Amino acid sequence: MSLLLSIFTDDILPILLVAFVGFLLARYLRVDVKTLSRVTLYALTPCLAFNVLVTSNIGVAELGRMALFAVCTVLGIGLIARLIMLPLRLDRATASACLIVVMFANGGNYGLPLTLFAFGQEALAYATVYFVTSVTLTYTVGIFLASSGQHSLRQALISVFKMPVVYGVALALVVILTRTTLPLPVMRPIQLLNNAAIPAMLLILGMQLERAVRPERPWLVGLATALRLVVSMALGFALAPMFGLSGVARQAGLIQAAMPTAVITTILALEYKLDSSFVTGVVFLSTLLSPFTLTVLIAFLQR
Repeated sequence: MSLLLSIFTDDILPILLVAFVGFLLARYLRVDVKTLSRVTLYALTPCLAFNVLVTSNIGVAELGRMALFAVCTVLGIGLIARLIMLPLRLDRATASACLIVVMFANGGNYGLPLTLFAFGQEALAYATVYFVTSVTLTYTVGIFLASSGQHSLRQALISVFKMPVVYGVALALVVILTRTTLPLPVMRPIQLLNNAAIPAMLLILGMQLERAVRPERPWLVGLATALRLVVSMALGFALAPMFGLSGVARQAGLIQAAMPTAVITTILALEYKLDSSFVTGVVFLSTLLSPFTLTVLIAFLQR
């Protein structure tokens, strides 16, 4: 019990407290989350991805295994969710909403700081690869599912190439493969923006949770939350040995697989006219319950 309490207070509570500051800013000062989100998306996150990768000791082959693990975990939990939903006879829009909240996790503004606090800088590099892969799937598979065929795959692919974090990873791979040493005047601004990324992500998390509303179908919210927090974690445990993940790579991958639903799913729901109250409900409930599941998971992985 003391170990669980220590993990919660040292690794998870700091994240919740910073997110709570964001919640208060949105609730009482009406701070614009959209502007901060854009700053984080277009300036901070690419620098975070670039800096973490170029300063790590991870090989390209290891990065590839983590990316494949992320793809299989995201698509695998989506397949499991689809099979479970078949006897429920949900309408097409609700089924699409269920799939996106189960498949796409909050690996960025929650998963990255948690991985850093719990397992250190090297684990953060692996978690970043998982996060970028998940983002790519969100803006391709996620948009395709949310749009229910209303938008083309070409439009979804274009949206991926609008994501600066993709270019941050691509440039990092170029630097790693060519063994280039960047000059200090280049690296220092990148490191400054990198240092600002995680605090900004946590503020955004709290500001977006402030928008949560009571869902109309709480039983469906509970089912989707269980799939996201528990079944996805179990799938990660099953898949990790298949991709040769061990040590900090396994720790980072399993943490990412067990994260609550991504806040971006609420944006997809609004954009493509899905049940936004259901999606927001899953985001809120899964985030609210995640400290309990993640504390136990971290304790197991730290043994």
